[in-house]
Amino acid sequence: MAKVKKAYFCRECGFEAPKWLGRCPSCGEWNSFTEEVISKSTSSSSVASLAPQMPPQRVSEIKPVAQHRIDLRNSEVNRVLGGGLVPGSLVLLGGEPGIGKSTLSLQLALTNPSIRTLYVSGEESAEQIGMRAERIGIVNEECYIYSETLLENILIQMAEYKPNVVVIDSIQTIYTDTIDPSAGSVSQIRECAATLLKYAKTTGTSIFIIGHIAKDGTIAGPKVLEHIVDVVLQFEGDNNNTYRILRGIKNRFGATFEIGVFEMNDAGLRVVDSPSEILLSHYDCPLSGVAVGSSVDGIRPYLIEVQALVGSATYGTPQRNTMGYDPRRMSMLLAVLEKRVGMNMFQKDVFLNFAGGFRVSDPGLDLAVLAAIISSYYDRPIAEGVCCAGEVGLSGEVRPAPRTEQRIGEAKRLGFRRIVVSGYLRKDIKIPRGIEVVYINHIGELPRTLFAD
Repeated sequence: MAKVKKAYFCRECGFEAPKWLGRCPSCGEWNSFTEEVISKSTSSSSVASLAPQMPPQRVSEIKPVAQHRIDLRNSEVNRVLGGGLVPGSLVLLGGEPGIGKSTLSLQLALTNPSIRTLYVSGEESAEQIGMRAERIGIVNEECYIYSETLLENILIQMAEYKPNVVVIDSIQTIYTDTIDPSAGSVSQIRECAATLLKYAKTTGTSIFIIGHIAKDGTIAGPKVLEHIVDVVLQFEGDNNNTYRILRGIKNRFGATFEIGVFEMNDAGLRVVDSPSEILLSHYDCPLSGVAVGSSVDGIRPYLIEVQALVGSATYGTPQRNTMGYDPRRMSMLLAVLEKRVGMNMFQKDVFLNFAGGFRVSDPGLDLAVLAAIISSYYDRPIAEGVCCAGEVGLSGEVRPAPRTEQRIGEAKRLGFRRIVVSGYLRKDIKIPRGIEVVYINHIGELPRTLFAD
């Protein structure tokens, strides 16, 4: 009888250790190690015989082949994937519970009638998925629903139906008989993902894998799962808000950190072609503490509304609260305002919010954040039709924001008459007609440009 080999795995990050540890040396989580059997049975996977073995080739003998991409009939998903779905690719889609991962995956399966799709659900019955499909709208009659959790049975159905796209919902519910641990364990997730990857590469079938996320926002399971797949997509949003963001974290076939914007409604997820229009509010009269910043996420420019509230500190320590923005960066900008402009921010409570529930990390929004804070500090509304784009340094200088020309073009498209940018770009950018570009070199010049008519 063969000796059973066991190891200990961290439930949070998948770190492997030969013995039990109280604290994970990788992620620092306490009491997260579980014992799992990692020895495999003698039976080989059914995927091994799908394709003949290929001998090694010289790199000069390998001829490049033009890669045909599958059109998913969804402009936002195609954008994030880099122009469409590559045949034979393995895509991991992660997100919080209830954010819309299953809805998006089923919507992709039902949209294109020219794609044969197999939707494998380990969490819902076929009747539940059928009810959601009727609500979304069935366009693709070649979409097959299969409720199963055993990987070997799933592989048999995939070999029989020969679909172009397979959706696995979710990888945490799938298990294989070749190893002993239960579904959702580190070794099961790793083994199932590796088997699906081999099937995808040998047959040219594109596979979507839906993954749960841990409490820190990362995709649950071993970190090797993200290394195995070709594309990692993060589905973000707030359950209290109708807008969702699909963000590319890893992409072997295109650019990373590209975003797609959706709106959740009764019929599923609606594509939002112009995010700027949903991130800007319309007021009957100008309000103080509201500024508009021109941002870029990936290669996509959009305008976003920044809201700030500055008030006198009631207690000894002033409050610094942000929604969708790094609080440490806001503290840095407040220190720059106090040191370089002379505004007494150490006695003020500051609250910052971004419209639409968006989370932004673009340094080019520094100028818009300061504009909203200055407007609320003096309780004066910013002049109508003014937006900002620039990064602020510790000495108070205004640095150029990446892709400033695209930011200016988006502001002009939405009807803004003036945009404030860094003075270092005076000779480097082309100014389109119909918008005034104001150059400043220091944040001390910002109030004059904001409140001037």
